[in-house]
Amino acid sequence: MRTLQDLPQDLHGKRVLVRVDFNVPLEKGPDGQVTVADDTRIRAALPTIQTLRDRGAALILVSHLGRPKNREPELSMKPVSERLSQLIGVDVTLAPGVVGDEVTAAARALGPSEVLMLENVRYEPGETKNDPQLAAALAALAVVYVDDAFGAAHRAHASTEGVAHLVADRAAGLLLEREVKTLTGLLEHPARPLVAVLGGAKVSDKILVIERFRGIADKLLIGGAMCFPFFAAQGHSVGASLCAAEDIELARTTLDSWEGARAELLLPVDLVIADRLAADAAPETIDGVDVPDGKMGLDIGPKTSVSFGEEIAGAGTVFWNGPMGAFEVEPFAAGTRAVAEAVAACPGTTVVGGGDSVAAVQRFGLADRITHISTGGGASLELVEGKALPGVEALA
Repeated sequence: MRTLQDLPQDLHGKRVLVRVDFNVPLEKGPDGQVTVADDTRIRAALPTIQTLRDRGAALILVSHLGRPKNREPELSMKPVSERLSQLIGVDVTLAPGVVGDEVTAAARALGPSEVLMLENVRYEPGETKNDPQLAAALAALAVVYVDDAFGAAHRAHASTEGVAHLVADRAAGLLLEREVKTLTGLLEHPARPLVAVLGGAKVSDKILVIERFRGIADKLLIGGAMCFPFFAAQGHSVGASLCAAEDIELARTTLDSWEGARAELLLPVDLVIADRLAADAAPETIDGVDVPDGKMGLDIGPKTSVSFGEEIAGAGTVFWNGPMGAFEVEPFAAGTRAVAEAVAACPGTTVVGGGDSVAAVQRFGLADRITHISTGGGASLELVEGKALPGVEALA
């Protein structure tokens, strides 16, 4: 994978197309003005943007935002360009479109260190189809291509994969480089013991991750709703807990084949349950994992929080993806908070990936104590699974 170091050092006045991941949440204020609700992804790209500006590059930024179907104005990049302007202290011009004569003219008019942001690249239907004509039009805007959008690197789209093959000087940005090196290092030469903590809703979403860690982790801790298919496969009652039939079969197959695995598989030993998922529900802690009829498991229990925390505390490397319960609702946040605090306190290398896990460490004020927070949920999981990422492969 080529990096910024592989590009010409002098980029003065050269147009550089930078694929960023500015797919950020927006909010409308009382005055009707739409602004960026969370600028984490924008801030993550600032080191690459500033490095290229310092080298005199004329930057053309391209990103998607949401899933537009017909160029909906509420998915315009305008609020994003305004927030970026505030963060870097220079005006960021919003292009009138993604490609076309007006966009080309705006790109050619850029001076050294100036910044142009293209409109939402998914306004163009050819983006997700990796349309060669759209890729060629994007490539024609610049002489250098930099991909810093790890969150979109697992998609073979025109702006992430197609365009890269059409620009000779291409490279990974600092964020993409760090993501790939960190996650690859975690898999290939982790400081041990390697403890993987997986949560979330469905076993089927993470079965390949489970299989990967089966052979390379020392401990695999499973919480969240993912534990209930395993309990069902073991013959426990799960009540009204989230538990799909297909997940039970996957869990049963996994358990049956676990003998001889490197990783020790650890499941919760107690649970927090309630009759419904609501802030005013009455949580009840049960010692054991059999959920009564009419109740649902909504968090790991205190004994599990302690045991999981002890495993994490002794780890040389931790990978965490997925909450331990419905942490957005306070009565069921304790398990996820305990795991987040344990990961933050771990003296080893800690990696948190996935939107909900990242949201948890941010909510609990622990983000600055994590070694690496991945900006790409789907991309990080696919990399961990061992899949090739099109956006990364195109930078070879």
